[in-house]
Amino acid sequence: MNDTVAGLLQVALLLAALAAVYKPFGDYMARAYLSTRHWRVERALYKVVRVDAESDQRWSTYAYGVIGFSFVSVVVLYLLQRLQTVLPLGLGRPEIVPSVAFNTAISFVTNTNWQSYVPEQAYGHLVQMAGLTVQNFVSAAIGMCVAVALIRGFMRAGTDRIGNLWVDLTRTVIRILLPVAFVFAIVLMGLGVVDSLSGGITVTGVDGAQHTIALAPAASQEAIKELGTNGGGILNANSAHPLENPNAWTNLIEIFLLLVIPVSLTRTFGVMVADRKQGYTILSVMAFLWAAMLAVIWWAEAHPNGPAALLAGSALEGKETRFGIPGSALFADSTTGTSTGAVNSAHDSFTGLGGGGAMLNMLFSEISPGGTGTGIYSILVFAIIAVFLAGLMVGRTPEYLGKKLGRKEVTMASIAMLAMPTLVLVLAGIAVVLPATGAALTNPGAHGLSEVLYAYASASNNNGSAFGGLTVTSDWFQSTLGVAMALGRFIPILAVLCLAGGLAAQKKIPPSAGTLPTSGPLFASMVAGTVLLVAALTFVPALALGPIAEAMS
Repeated sequence: MNDTVAGLLQVALLLAALAAVYKPFGDYMARAYLSTRHWRVERALYKVVRVDAESDQRWSTYAYGVIGFSFVSVVVLYLLQRLQTVLPLGLGRPEIVPSVAFNTAISFVTNTNWQSYVPEQAYGHLVQMAGLTVQNFVSAAIGMCVAVALIRGFMRAGTDRIGNLWVDLTRTVIRILLPVAFVFAIVLMGLGVVDSLSGGITVTGVDGAQHTIALAPAASQEAIKELGTNGGGILNANSAHPLENPNAWTNLIEIFLLLVIPVSLTRTFGVMVADRKQGYTILSVMAFLWAAMLAVIWWAEAHPNGPAALLAGSALEGKETRFGIPGSALFADSTTGTSTGAVNSAHDSFTGLGGGGAMLNMLFSEISPGGTGTGIYSILVFAIIAVFLAGLMVGRTPEYLGKKLGRKEVTMASIAMLAMPTLVLVLAGIAVVLPATGAALTNPGAHGLSEVLYAYASASNNNGSAFGGLTVTSDWFQSTLGVAMALGRFIPILAVLCLAGGLAAQKKIPPSAGTLPTSGPLFASMVAGTVLLVAALTFVPALALGPIAEAMS
C-alpha cells in the first residue's frame, strides 16, 4: 500500500510539473520557430557555413538537407569510432570493429541509441562527447525540424516553401536543447549524478580484490539523453546505474525530461496554427494512451503470475529497489511511449503483460507522447488518416485545418504510418526462421519470440531499448537492425516532408456546415480509435504468439 501511495505521488508530481511548464515552454518554442530575428551567435554560424538565413526551401530541398546532414553525421561518427586509438581521451580503449561502428553510427544519428556494446569498456570520453553526445543534440533537433515543417504546411497557403532546415536546426539546438540541457545537467550533478573525465577509480572489495568503478561525464550526457529522447547510456546499466540515476528524485527528473518536449510541442502546434484547441485535442489522445499503458504495466508488475514473483509479492526481478514497481513502471511506460529507450529496469524481466505493454507503446508508433518532434508529426499523420476515414463514411472530401486531403496527402500519410509495421513484421519474421537466431536466444518459446519482436520494434521505431536475452552482436543483427533504424527514421520523414509541401501549396478552405470539427472529445476518440485499430489489425497476431501467450501461461 505504501509503495502504491508513493507511486501515485510520483505520478501526481510529474503531471503537475508538466502542467506548470506546458504553456510557457510550448509558447517559447513557438516563438523560437516563428521569430524573424536571428541571434548574434546564429548569424555568426550562418556566415561560417555560408547559409542564407532569409531564404525558404521547398520540401525537396529541405529533405535533401535532412538526408545529406544525416549521411555526413553517420560517416563522421563511424570514423571517430574507428580512429579511437589515435584520439585523445581514448583511455587506452581499442578501435570499434566495423559492424558495431556501423550499427552505432546509424543508431545515434537516427535518434535510436541502440547499444550492442558495454560503453565503459568500449568507448573513450572523446568519442562519447564529440561523437555520441553531439548526435544526441542534432538528431533530436532534426525530428523537431521535420515536425515544424509539417506544421508550416498547415499554416501556409499557396506556396511551395516550408522553411529553412539550417535555421530550424540552429534554433532548435541553440535556443531550446542547449539551455535546458545545461540547466538540468547542473541539477542532476547536484543530486548525485557523476560527471568526471577520469576513466575510473580503483577500490578494494569485500573479497579483498581490486575492482575498478568506471566514471564518465554522465550528468551532461544524462540531461540531453532524456531531453532529446535519445536514451543511450554512457554506462552500461543506463538509468538503472546509480552513477546515472542515483535516487527517486533523479528518476523523476529524468522522466520529466523525456516527456517535456513531446508534451509541450502540442501547445506549440496549437499556437502556430492559431487554434490552441487543436493542440489540446492531440495532447488528450497522447495522455489517454500514456495513462492506459501505465495502468497496464503497473498492474501487471504488481500482480505477477510466476511462482517466484508470487512468493515475493510482485515482479521485482530486474528492478532497482530504490525505484520499486511504481518508479520502474512509470519509467518503462514513458521511455517506450516516447522514442527514448533509456531504462531504469530490465524490460526482459517484466511479466508477459508488462513487457507486452512496453512493446505495444512502441507499436503504437510511439505517439504517447512520442519523441522530440517525431511524436507530434506521427500523431498528426494518424489525425489525417482519421479525417480521411470520417470523410469516406459521410461521403465528403476530407479536410483538416483548412486543407483538403486528396490522394497525394493520404498516400504520404499512409506511407509514413505503414513503414514501421512493415519493417518490424518482415525483419522479425525473417529472423525467427533463421537457425542462427535460435543460438542467439537465451529464452525459448513465447518469450524468445517477444525478444526478437521487441528488438525490431525498438529499432524500427528509433527507440533503442532492448528486452535483453538476445545476443545481437552477429553481422546479421548488426546490419538488419541498422537498416531498420535507418528506414524506420527516414521513410516517414521523407513522406511527412512531401506531405508538408503538398499542404503548403494549397489554398486555405474556410470551414463550412459539412466540415468535420477536429477539436474536442469526438475527434480525439476518432484519432485514438485509428491508432488502436491500426495496431490491432497489424500486430495482434504477433503479440498473441509472444507476450499475450506468455501472460496467459
